[in-house]
This record gives sequence, structure tokens and C-alpha cells, in this order.
Amino acid sequence: MRAASVVVGALAAFGLGFAPSAAAYDAQSKQWYLSPMQAEQMWKFSTGKGVKVAVIDSGVNPDTPSLKGQVLADEVPKSVAYHATDDYSGHGTTMAELIAGTGSGGGIQGLAPGAKIVPYRVALTGMKGATEEKEKTPDSWRAIRAAADTDAKIISMSYGGLLSVKEEEAVKYAASKGKLMIAAVGNAGESKGGTDYPAAYPYVVGVSSIDSSSTVSKFSSFGNYVDLAAPGEGFPGWCDSSFRSYCDDKQGTSPATAITSASAALIWSAHPNWTVNQVVRSLIDTAGRTWAKGTPSKYLGYGPVRPRKVLANPHYNAGPAYSDPLAKENKTDGEELVTEVSPSPSPSPSASPSSQAPKESSGGATSAAGSSAESSNDSSKSLWIALGAAAAVIVIGGAGVAVMRARRVT
Repeated sequence: MRAASVVVGALAAFGLGFAPSAAAYDAQSKQWYLSPMQAEQMWKFSTGKGVKVAVIDSGVNPDTPSLKGQVLADEVPKSVAYHATDDYSGHGTTMAELIAGTGSGGGIQGLAPGAKIVPYRVALTGMKGATEEKEKTPDSWRAIRAAADTDAKIISMSYGGLLSVKEEEAVKYAASKGKLMIAAVGNAGESKGGTDYPAAYPYVVGVSSIDSSSTVSKFSSFGNYVDLAAPGEGFPGWCDSSFRSYCDDKQGTSPATAITSASAALIWSAHPNWTVNQVVRSLIDTAGRTWAKGTPSKYLGYGPVRPRKVLANPHYNAGPAYSDPLAKENKTDGEELVTEVSPSPSPSPSASPSSQAPKESSGGATSAAGSSAESSNDSSKSLWIALGAAAAVIVIGGAGVAVMRARRVT
């Protein structure tokens, strides 16, 4: 298998501080978003138990203090299992810890510590090694297909820069299996915004980044493929593949994606019989925003995720199980897709403030342009699935893939 050089979706290592060792470090005290998201209160309702998250990235090291016992390496399909637990950059391990880390040993505290991680190692920008090593590393589309055939409910993809027929077909296949796919929108916000894949594919939830003031991050890409937002800057991550220390002040739409995946895991664990449509609808309905619900922002989509709003409300109605929550906005009219229902896992035993958009840029490279309330109803991206009892038909929009976009470091 010849691996494509996929771009890491943005855990840019702006490491302004280094910890002497993970054991002497207190990552949780630097994870500022845990308090406004009311993590401790949410864990009274759900920890993500019973939900498996496929992390497609640079691999996941299962031996960090925070991930011991959290990584299901034996559940990676053999066809894509090559060095899945050998993280060549530290990126994938950071994403896994943000999702399901236990916080042990001073490590990162995951938002869904009861969830489990299934690791997938694909070739991303920055991967080093001989040509033979890269050729043995699976392409991302193979990993997506393989994950679709497992009982993982969520596929988390903190990378970008891919646009290919095989990738799009793999995404459609995973959608037909009822998987929730979440991806980083990219870090081109200080230029033209960009359109990044897989986030812009049909059936993938694209996630942008906010800072500690709940304002969209300057680096966060924007466009009509942004669906949700989550914290994405100002907290720790592994510096490199040596796993000797964390670096402070990591940032990017990659961690925002991981936090969104964890949010979905919390909700799905509390409501194991919900379909992917209902989980997505709940994230949309309860997202923090100051603009009209039916007018998604091209910077923040429907707003920052607030899973506590779902977990703390025993009367929340997630709506129809087999109706695409983004059908109108994403123009899912025309093409049919047969989908299957994946078996549900067994039941498991104040939200962040509304985001503000950046002001109109004066032309400087350091400020994002546009208004948060600007509509993205012109979206050509379609999202979701109408899952039937055994199979159901849905419609999807969007043209076939014709052009390979340049892959870039984000």
C-alpha cells in the first residue's frame, strides 16, 4: 500500500513552555476549557463509557500515563494495523488523550475518560523513515474503510489536505455504516480560509477552533463546510515522538476536533440507542451561539459544542432518528445512499459561553475577516444519513471529485 502524505490538521507546535517530564507536569491545570464546559458536572451523567472512538492520525502511544488501559490496539483490523501504536510525531497520542485520557501521572485529562480509543496510523506530513516504512503505512482512506467495519461509533480525523475519489468513497462507505465522522477544518484562517478535506466531504462534521474568550481562533479556516466549533488553543500536547515532555500552548483545529469527538462520545454513551443523526442534531441544537439557529456561521458553524446541555436535560428531544439534521443547509437532495444500522453499545451507568466572531479585517495578516453571523447557506457540502431499521434511503448533494488540492501544513 502506498501511503499518501496527508496533512496534520493542525496541532501546530507553538511550544512556548516545556515540561521537564510528564510525571512532574500538571496538564489538567492548563486545560482551561474543562471548567467552562463543566466537565466534572458532565461526568456525573456520562464519561463516554461504552463508546469506542477510532483515531486516525500518526498512531497512538498506549503507554503514556494518561492512556494506559484506554487504547484497544487489538481491535485494529489487521489490514491497517501496521505500527498503529507507534506514534511518529506525538500528534495522534495528544488527540487520543484529549478524547479519553485519564489524567493519570499529570497527563492530559480527556473530556470523555470512559471512552476507549482504537488507534490508526496513517502517513501524515512530517512522517520520517525509509520509503519502505511509508509504503507499509496505510493510506487514510483504507483506515476509514477499516474503521467503518468495526463497532467504533466515532471516527476522529485531525488532519487535512486530502481530496481524492478513494477518500470520498471511503467516507460514503463509513456513512453507510452509521459512523459519526469528525474532522479538522484546517488552519488557513489568516489567509483565504481554505477548504480542507476530509472536513469538507459529505457526511463529515467540520470543526473550527475557539480560544478561551470563546472567539474564533485567528488561524482557524472558515467557509461553508464549518459545522461546529470547540476549544482549540492554549493547552498542552506532546512535543514529539520521544514522549519525554508536553509542550505548552499547542493550538489548531486538530484539538478542537478531538474535543468535539469526546463531546459526541459523552452524548452517545448516555443515549446508546440514538442514531448518528440524533447525536449530531443534539450537538447542533445545544451549541452556543448568539445568531439565529438556521443561519450557520462560516467561522463557527452552529456554534461551540456544549454537551452538558444535552446530558443535563432529561427531557431533551433528539428528534427523528432517520432524518438528516443538516439536510436543508447542506442541500441533501438527489442522490440515494443505502445505509445500515450499527449495533448500539450497552448503556453506561455552566456550559461554555456563546462565541463571538472576529471583526472585519483591515488587511492585516493577524486578524480573521468577516462576521460570525454570516450565513453559509450556500454550502455545497452535504451531510448525513437517514438510517433505516434495516436500511434506509437518503439523499446527498455535491459533485464528484475532480481536482486534487495542494496538501499543506496547517
